Amino acid sequence: MRLAIASGKGGTGKTTVASNLAAYLQSTGEEVTMVDCDVEEPNSHYFLQTSWEQEIEQTVPVPKIDEQTCLGESCQQCAKECRFNALIWMVNSILVFPELCHSCGLCATICPVQAVSETTRTIGVLRWGDSKGIKLYGGLLRIGEAMAPPLIKRVKAAAPQGSVQIIDAPPGTSCPVIEALSGADMVVLVAEPTPFGLHDLKLTVDLMLKLKFPFGVVINRDGMGDERLEAFLTEKKIPILAKLPHLKEAASAYSKGQLLIDVFPDFREEFSRMWSNVMDLAQGEGRLVASRG
Repeated sequence: MRLAIASGKGGTGKTTVASNLAAYLQSTGEEVTMVDCDVEEPNSHYFLQTSWEQEIEQTVPVPKIDEQTCLGESCQQCAKECRFNALIWMVNSILVFPELCHSCGLCATICPVQAVSETTRTIGVLRWGDSKGIKLYGGLLRIGEAMAPPLIKRVKAAAPQGSVQIIDAPPGTSCPVIEALSGADMVVLVAEPTPFGLHDLKLTVDLMLKLKFPFGVVINRDGMGDERLEAFLTEKKIPILAKLPHLKEAASAYSKGQLLIDVFPDFREEFSRMWSNVMDLAQGEGRLVASRG
């Protein structure tokens, strides 16, 4: 089971759900691997209190121009064919913008005089560690790096399967999210019952339908807003996997980096119900509506 946890925006409790579910499953004897694909702002290691065993710098290839060999203005094939504008002709030479390069290698392939070679640039680090039996794999994007998908792909490739792999995806519906969700067996969307939460949930629901992922929704901070989000889920016949109540004490525990299942027994019951609903949905048993504990 490769279960991805996603959300339409940041701050909905996506990482809270992912880390608590991982800890709950590990406590029941499951072999759990947590894959933190939110490489721009990773924080699952705070909740799981992970000790990083190793961090490895990650690089990608980028072009390097030999100006002595380059045919210059009479050619410019590499700049003309680069669809990402990582190469341009300016001031009598080909200029390289490494941050825009997608490492496709086209420029080196089409250069008629082999004036394009490869160097590397650092995109971040890949790291892994252990948290009380949970294997955590993650990455940290280099400050200033524009593209997260290459590092997310490295993180996912490094992580072992185990019996359950929980993928903490970045928020939103952009390219990093799609890369994180790629290969998942099922997706859990985390949403809060507010107008903004409903708006962004609709965007992620549209994405799930286009990508044809089986999915359900966890309503976090239930009772904080209104009933429009739940009404939308009911209308669209989208499974509600769990409702996590809105509690001041839960927010306080979160701010201290504590797992909710360790502090509140009711939350452990809710995550147990959530996992049961996930398994039922994975087995195709239809629409599920969770009750609050």
